[in-house]
Amino acid sequence: MSFVVEMLRIRKEFPGIVANDDITLQVKQGEIHALLGENGAGKSTLMSILFGLYQPDGGEIRIRGKQVEISNPNVANDLGIGMVHQHFKLVHNFTITENIILGIEPKRGLVVDKKAASAKIRELSEKYGLNVDPDAKIEDVSVGMQQRVEILKMLYRNADVLIFDEPTSVLTPQEIQELMKIMRNLIAEGKSIILITHKLKEIKAIADRCTVIRRGRLIGTVDVAETSEARMAEMMVGREVNFQVVKAPAKPGKVVLAVENLSVLNNRKVLGLKDFSLEVRAGEIVGVAGVDGNGQVELVEAITGMRRAESGKIMLNGKDITEASVRSRIKAGIAHIPEDRHKHGLILDYSMEDNIALKVYDEPPYSSRGLLNRNEIRRYAQTVIEEFDVRSGQGAISVARSLSGGNQQKAIVGRELAQNPELLIAVQPTRGLDVGAIEYIHRRLVEQRDKGKAVLLVSLELDEILSVSDRIAVINNGELVGIVQADETDENEIGLMMAGVKRGDIR
Repeated sequence: MSFVVEMLRIRKEFPGIVANDDITLQVKQGEIHALLGENGAGKSTLMSILFGLYQPDGGEIRIRGKQVEISNPNVANDLGIGMVHQHFKLVHNFTITENIILGIEPKRGLVVDKKAASAKIRELSEKYGLNVDPDAKIEDVSVGMQQRVEILKMLYRNADVLIFDEPTSVLTPQEIQELMKIMRNLIAEGKSIILITHKLKEIKAIADRCTVIRRGRLIGTVDVAETSEARMAEMMVGREVNFQVVKAPAKPGKVVLAVENLSVLNNRKVLGLKDFSLEVRAGEIVGVAGVDGNGQVELVEAITGMRRAESGKIMLNGKDITEASVRSRIKAGIAHIPEDRHKHGLILDYSMEDNIALKVYDEPPYSSRGLLNRNEIRRYAQTVIEEFDVRSGQGAISVARSLSGGNQQKAIVGRELAQNPELLIAVQPTRGLDVGAIEYIHRRLVEQRDKGKAVLLVSLELDEILSVSDRIAVINNGELVGIVQADETDENEIGLMMAGVKRGDIR
C-alpha cells in the first residue's frame, strides 16, 4: 500500500496535557482523509506537527515512503505539504496576488513581478474552478473567497498534500457546497486532502476514509461509505450521541423581553434593523432565523446595550432599559453568549479564573474595598469549570488562549448561566463545536427554559433553530418576516421566509 503521508506513533506534550499520545495516521494518494475528534482531541496539534509548526516529542513522519524531519513550514512547503488554517493568515489591506506571493516574490531584475504572478494565479484559479480575482483586496472579499485565496496560496507553492483545518466553520451552506466542489476538483488533479473536522454530515458527503481520535489517542480508521454517522459520533465522544433535542412542550409565562418597533443603525450608518417587534416569554426559547447580515447583530447589540437604538423601546420585565448601561442590564438579569468567542466572549491572555469572574469581580465576596479576593475568585471559577465540564491543562489558572474552542465556549456558557439570568441571549452558541459539545449546550439551553427563564437563540444553523426553538422569528433585511411555531414548520418554509417570502404567500 503506497501512502503519501505516514505519521507513525506521534507523541506531543504541552505543560499539564498530552495532546497526541502515540497516534498513527496514514493517508493514501488521491484520497480525502478526514481527521475526526472532539474540540481539544488533538487534531490541530497533529496537523501542526505535519506542517512544521510544532516538533513531535516522539514518533516519525514519512512522506512518500521517505522518513523526514519537518522543522518549519518552509520545509513542509518544499515537501509539497500546504495548510489552510482555521483562522486565515492573510494581510487584509494587500491584494490577493500580494498575499499569495508573500515570502516567495517572483522578481524581474530587482522588481517584484506582480504581473507574472497575477497571470499564474488566474490560470490556477481557472484550472481548479476557484473564480478568484487576483487584483481584489482581501478586505473587500467574502470569507468564502478568503478561504479560496488560502487554497491558491498552497497550489501556487505546488502543494500535493492539502490540510484543511475546520474549513466550513465560517462558511454559508452555499459556500460549503462550492468548497466541496473545489475539493473534488483537487482530488481529480491527483492531490491528497486531509480534512480536520467534527461535522459528520460533511465527512459522509466528501471523505473516503476517516481517522478518529479522542483525548489525544487513536480510536481507529474507518471506511466512510461503510460507517454510519452514529457510529463515528460514538467513536468520537466515547458514548452514544443523541442527535435529537429532547424537550417537553414549552409552558410560556410572563413576557420577559419586549422589543417594540426597534430601529438600529448598522456599521455603515444605515438602518440594519427596521421597526422590529418581538416578545420572549419566561419558559420558552425563541429562535431568530435569517441569512447572516440581515439585522441579527444589530438586534442583539441593541438588547445587550452595545449599540444605540435609533427609535423604539426595549423592555425587560416591564421596565424600559432602552437607554440603560451594559452593566445595569447585566445586573437586571441579561446574560449573553456572544457570536465571536474570541472577540467578545473572552480576554484570551487572561487566566480562566479572571475570565469567569468578569461579571462578579466588583461584588463581595470576590472583592472588598477595591481589592480582589483571589481565593474566592479561584474557588468560584473552579466550581464553574467543574460544573460545565471545561477541560483545561491547569484548571482555573490556565490561560484562556490555551483551551480548545469547545472548552472556551463551555466556559462562556458557564460564566453566563452561573449568574442565574432572567433572559439568556445565545448567539451561534454551537459554532465550530463537535457533536458532544453541541448536545451539551442544547441541553443547557433547554434546562434554562425549563427553569422558567426566557431564551433568545440566534443561529445561522437552520436545523439548530428548528430543533431547539419553541417559536421562530424570521428576519430578512432587518425586518420581521413572520413568527411561526417550530413544530408547525419545516426547513423549506423557513428558508423561503429567510428569502423574504411572507408566510401567507407560501403555497
